[in-house]
Amino acid sequence: MRFLIVRTDIRTAADDDLAAIWAGGGRLRDEQTAPEHRRQIVRADDLDAALILARALSTVGAVRSGRQRVKVLPLRDTRCRPPAEWQEQPAGTSAPPRTTR
Repeated sequence: MRFLIVRTDIRTAADDDLAAIWAGGGRLRDEQTAPEHRRQIVRADDLDAALILARALSTVGAVRSGRQRVKVLPLRDTRCRPPAEWQEQPAGTSAPPRTTR
């Protein structure tokens, strides 16, 4: 599985905004509707490499002081389909059949 390592700015929120959000049961930050500003993006092919890169990005002064954060996000491989979508296989084969679209 491939991973995306992202260094982003942290959005600040006023205390009044926090209280209003929590009272209404909402969420302060929703990455799907309003993602944080990205400062740096790196890709890795496996989790070990992703964690090493994330650790290296965490040494940046802005991350250490709390103004930025590092996120490790798994990327879904669009070429692979879940087993439920595989076609019936002949006996004796172990790999899923390849289909073209």
